[in-house]
Amino acid sequence: MASKQPFTDSDTADEAVRATCDDASTCKRFATSKGYWTDLYVQYFVRQIGERKAPEINRGYYGRVRGMNLLIDAFLKKTQCDCQVVNLGAGLDTTFWRLKDENIMPKKFFEVDFPMIVARKIHHIKTKPPLSKPLIETHSTDSLLLDGHSLDSDRYCIIGADLRDLPALEEKLKKFQINPELPTLFLSECVLVYMTSEQSSKLVNWVADTFPTTMFINYEQVNMNDRFGQIMIENLQRRQCNLAGVDVCQSLDSQKERFLSAGWESVNALDMMTVYSVLPREDVTRIERLEFLDERELLQQLLQHYCICWAVKDKLSLGLSQIGF
Repeated sequence: MASKQPFTDSDTADEAVRATCDDASTCKRFATSKGYWTDLYVQYFVRQIGERKAPEINRGYYGRVRGMNLLIDAFLKKTQCDCQVVNLGAGLDTTFWRLKDENIMPKKFFEVDFPMIVARKIHHIKTKPPLSKPLIETHSTDSLLLDGHSLDSDRYCIIGADLRDLPALEEKLKKFQINPELPTLFLSECVLVYMTSEQSSKLVNWVADTFPTTMFINYEQVNMNDRFGQIMIENLQRRQCNLAGVDVCQSLDSQKERFLSAGWESVNALDMMTVYSVLPREDVTRIERLEFLDERELLQQLLQHYCICWAVKDKLSLGLSQIGF
């Protein structure tokens, strides 16, 4: 833990949350091995393709990755890459390497996660040239700042911190030269739900108060008060994974309210069934041919229980509120 403060969540619960990082990475590794999308770098974080994942899981991850990427790329386009990205609870995410390959890197890309996960990611980066080379290529000096729980280069920085400890998080981001005046994109995927709603509200308040021109994209559960949602919660509880912030995941309105009550100017939210339906049809047709889907209804239920919510503050009048699907 980055902080010794007494949190309501136990160490066991935190360990279960850390395990979700591996779940997401192995699911992405499997889906990319099937050809759902291209990720040249996930193989260096997850070596084994692992056991087969159900087609609805693969399509769900496809929608998640494609949906998030569309909004990320739209923000980079609006700001002409004169911006920063902060990925909260980044896990073994490979977005930085994709942006480098596509030549749409922000001024600096920050990642934050539990120190234990950060240490693992740094080890992968240090020992695998395809991961370290892009960092070195975008760095101006011979040496990277590197210790067990942080790595800093000119364009990429990874920080070990606990998102529930805002003073420590702010101090570390300042130490690694975050610039609040620069347009800043915050990302979180199934992260806020593991914090209490009070803790996540404080986090989105802090972002809104600190960064005048900013966008926050949150991928998370929604419609969790029906039977399907209850089964999802019970399945996670069996793994000692407590959704401490599930009360915000009752509806699209409750997801939006978290940002509206924190003073964000415009907020949108769509469930993933809707996002999936507006993704480029040609590519969706391609991926739907990859595997036969027996349970169309199960895919719909799954996609209706996740959403993307995005919020904007636009002091520089860059037209950020125009970003959407």
